[in-house]
Amino acid sequence: MYARRRHVYFAMMGTCIGLFVLAWGVVRLWSVPVAVGMCVVAMVIPPLAAMTANRRGPDDRWWDDPSGDTRSDEWWDELDGKKRRR
Repeated sequence: MYARRRHVYFAMMGTCIGLFVLAWGVVRLWSVPVAVGMCVVAMVIPPLAAMTANRRGPDDRWWDDPSGDTRSDEWWDELDGKKRRR
């Protein structure tokens, strides 16, 4: 799942850069309002790409991984009602 999210992130960011380059390198020669519109669309892409890349999938089990601190893990297990075997 991580590789898929990474590929989607880079595709979205590549699209963003491509829109900026096309808008001010080519499209502005014919229509400045369309070039500005392309930049507005490109401006929305990076936050969406970041949210996509950092989204947790259903297979990601990050909430119950041990932190490495035994006291903290025991405390959280006690709060969650888990009994840890020693």
